[in-house]
Parts: sequence; structure tokens; C-alpha cells
Amino acid sequence: MDVTIYHNPDCGTSRNTLELIRHAGVEPVVIEYLKTPPTREQLSRMIADAGLSVREAIREKGTPYAELGLGNLALTDDQLLEAMLKDPILINRPFVVTPLGTRLSRPSEVVLEILPADAFKGSFTKEDGEQVLDERGQRIG
Repeated sequence: MDVTIYHNPDCGTSRNTLELIRHAGVEPVVIEYLKTPPTREQLSRMIADAGLSVREAIREKGTPYAELGLGNLALTDDQLLEAMLKDPILINRPFVVTPLGTRLSRPSEVVLEILPADAFKGSFTKEDGEQVLDERGQRIG
């Protein structure tokens, strides 16, 4: 299965998502989007395919969001995309693309929606100790 994750190794949610993908027996294409940002077309497509608005795909915490005035509701999607491409830290993460769909995997277990349900063997626990899959590989909660 072809899986691509737009990853930030400094982000716990992104690390958990990557490990969930690997737990499914898939070695994804890992794109560290801060070093190699998506193109405008790729970013627009991921946002649309995930069913999000551009505003929903912007990361506020730990970014220059406020300083850049990106909370201004008069800004267009094009202006927001331009800001995200200029400063990729504004792109929320991690986006994951599979043949089964595209998701902004926040929380990390959202990625389970776009991976084969029968791929998981055994339990999975996130870095913070929260168990996501039981010993049968079934989603908890």
C-alpha cells in the first residue's frame, strides 16, 4: 500500500501517526514538510481531499499565526495558502495520503480511517501511554 506522511519529527502526534502506519506493516514515504514543503497544488489537494477548509488546515500553536494576522477572517484561501507555503510551520500536521483517502491525523488515531482495518496485529500504545489498539489490533474507544 502506498502511504505518504507529511511529517514533523519534533511533533508527538506526527511521531505516533508514523508509528501507527508502521504498526500496520507499511513503510510510508516520509516527507519532512518543514524541509521539503508540498507544492501549492499538493497542499490544496490534500486539504480538499481531507474534507477541510484551508483555515482548518492552518496550525496556530507554536507558529507566527497571530503575528501574521492570519486570524483575520477577511483573508482569502489563496492568501492563507500563500502564508502556509511561505512558512510551512503553519501547515498543520501530519497529513497522511493513502489509496483509501487523505486525513489530517489529529489525533494520531484518525489515520486508522485510511489504513486497512485488518492490517493491525497486536496492541498499540501512543508515546503518552494512551492505548489505541487492543491485543487483537482492534481500535479502543
